[in-house]
Amino acid sequence: MEIKAVKVEIPDGCNIILGQTHFIKTAEDLYEILATHIPHAKFVIAFTEASGPCLIRSEGNDEELRQTCIRNLQNIGAGHVFCILMRGAFPISVLNAIKMCQEVCNIYCATANPVEVIIAETDQGRGILGVIDGNSPGEIEGDEDIAARKKFLRFEAEGSSFSLSFQVTSLAGP
Repeated sequence: MEIKAVKVEIPDGCNIILGQTHFIKTAEDLYEILATHIPHAKFVIAFTEASGPCLIRSEGNDEELRQTCIRNLQNIGAGHVFCILMRGAFPISVLNAIKMCQEVCNIYCATANPVEVIIAETDQGRGILGVIDGNSPGEIEGDEDIAARKKFLRFEAEGSSFSLSFQVTSLAGP
């Protein structure tokens, strides 16, 4: 067995959701979730089959993102993996609905950070062991960092099509 790291391409201004699924209908079902939850956004879902013709299937509304999603899955080379790229929306807007999709087995990451996928390769094929999402932690958050985080969350809640009020409320303190 060989273990490798595969860098994932995330276009500027995009977020990625990478996960594991198990059925040919995944592309259609995840497309419906994206189209109903973030109709204003550009997005693509691509999915790799793990049996039969082992095709990469895709649905979406942006050809550039479609090609990037497909390249990512070709580079990862594991079956039953899905890649969602979205521009103009955040994963928080769709993540719970994606988790509830009956074909979805696992979510590896939902981020705009640089991502590396750790894969194992055997004679049978490849599988995802996990991901490296972003960078290692640095210092501990201080008072100025806390204030900046709260200001960011309030701005995003007011300026976006989704609400972060549950986070802002929980961060407000006594």
